[in-house]
Amino acid sequence: MMASEVTYIRQEMLAPLPPPTSEASVVGWVRKNLLATPKDVVLTIIGLAVLALILPGAINFLFLDAAWFGADRSVCATIAQGGTQPDGWKGACWAFVESRFSQFIFGRYPLEERWRVILVGVMFVALLVPMLIPKAPRKGLNALLLFIVFPVVAFFLLHGGFGLTEVETPLWGGLMVTLILSFVGIAVSLPLGILLALGRRSDMPIIKMICVVFIEVVRGVPLITVLFMANVMLPLFMPTGWTIDNFLRALVGVSLFASAYMAEVVRGGLQAIPKGQYEGADSLGLSYWQKTRLIILPQAIKLVIPGIVNTFIGLFKDTSLVSIIGMFDLLGIVRLNFTDATWATPVTPLTGLIFAGFVFWIFCFGMSRYSAFMERHLDTGHKR
Repeated sequence: MMASEVTYIRQEMLAPLPPPTSEASVVGWVRKNLLATPKDVVLTIIGLAVLALILPGAINFLFLDAAWFGADRSVCATIAQGGTQPDGWKGACWAFVESRFSQFIFGRYPLEERWRVILVGVMFVALLVPMLIPKAPRKGLNALLLFIVFPVVAFFLLHGGFGLTEVETPLWGGLMVTLILSFVGIAVSLPLGILLALGRRSDMPIIKMICVVFIEVVRGVPLITVLFMANVMLPLFMPTGWTIDNFLRALVGVSLFASAYMAEVVRGGLQAIPKGQYEGADSLGLSYWQKTRLIILPQAIKLVIPGIVNTFIGLFKDTSLVSIIGMFDLLGIVRLNFTDATWATPVTPLTGLIFAGFVFWIFCFGMSRYSAFMERHLDTGHKR
């Protein structure tokens, strides 16, 4: 063995051991994402300074100085005694949220009937979770139960019938309304948006014109206008004595509005498919619907998953606009309770809005994370 080789082996043996994998991964992540360049170092220092400036006050307001339990506003006033704030109110009034929590979830739904809402929620979770797990079996049966059977059962459970006490939709409210509007809007807008996107790319002039007019008209007006038209203008075109439930009007308006945006997202995916995919499907002798269902749509939807989920997130947040037609979703029912003299404090509105914003963030962040998971799961383009 040569002397140089012996020296190299000796140096390797005397070299310090590498840090543990977890430590190395943390240090590597910090160097790569926070300290890679002088610009990154400056931005990291600025970010840490901003956090150091904001976090102590936020933690004090939200947790340390907050009032967590109580029967009325006096508990918040008690916490505020000797406070350092100019108005004398020191921390968040979470006692207000704790006292009105059930109303924030169920609205004015009768107390003795709320078990029906809970049952619908349990059924929804039980059907949704297997649908979201890629390897769960019997997807066809699961989809049938979730999108066909469940809505019918949920309607009779929530509204009444077959021996159940009828609960009018004006009594519905809170997170319950937000989730119902979101689920129906998502379940309707995706397939309807796909059909509109296919219709807009159709070679049949009449079908194409109808889809283009619908998409451009709906996308050209804000959702609040669509809801206003559904609530105020629609009854004017109905025969005398006919009426449509306000909640149903909101469902239709939200679903149609979201479907127009969804159509453009899907159309972008269809245009991104190479022409060779169409020609290859035609060479196999597939019909239009076979080609679309088996080859084109799966690839197009895979490409636009971020856009689809972005539309879903926007739809979930836009449900707060239904307050214009007299429905109170989560944000609406929280704001309605600001007028309650029992909890009239300077920090009550801020506390309620923070709570509503946090709930919206949880659902939107969950949809975003699931979107990223599905992108990674379907990212098979470069695998062998």
